[in-house]
Amino acid sequence: MSKLVIYSHGKDSIPWGEKPSALAEVTKRLGFEFISPDYQASNDPDWRVQQLLAQNVSGYETLVLVGSSMGAYVSTVAAEIIKPKGLFLIAPAFYLPGYARTEFQPTTANIEVFHGWRDDVVPPENAWRFCREHRARLHMLDADHRLLSILPMMVTAFERFLGDCAA
Repeated sequence: MSKLVIYSHGKDSIPWGEKPSALAEVTKRLGFEFISPDYQASNDPDWRVQQLLAQNVSGYETLVLVGSSMGAYVSTVAAEIIKPKGLFLIAPAFYLPGYARTEFQPTTANIEVFHGWRDDVVPPENAWRFCREHRARLHMLDADHRLLSILPMMVTAFERFLGDCAA
């Protein structure tokens, strides 16, 4: 059975920073492939959605989308078409000015969100709103937007989440 995780990085991030590198280790242990497209050519979130949708995901029985900040927006919008087994979202950039979408229809009920109380980029209320509307699991923690201070906890949760998606 072929399994794939696609990680979408944030606006000012890189494809292989600390978060995707830590999550990639988990995916390999659990038998998933892991890709992290490079979106640095444009800060337009909807251009990034098109780049994600252009990925060839045929042939994968299990697909999980992971995104951080703008990448979480990208993953969630793309999920409407890609139909992943799960969405793992980190400080999702929802309901912000300049983003075309303010309503989301993810095709999976398996959604887990990590957000920081001290996030000064995306208000914590935005994550709460999304999670309430989609009955997603929400981890609201004492962290800033990057969430690196709670990375070990997030990695542990991701391992459980991915195991659930593979079952």
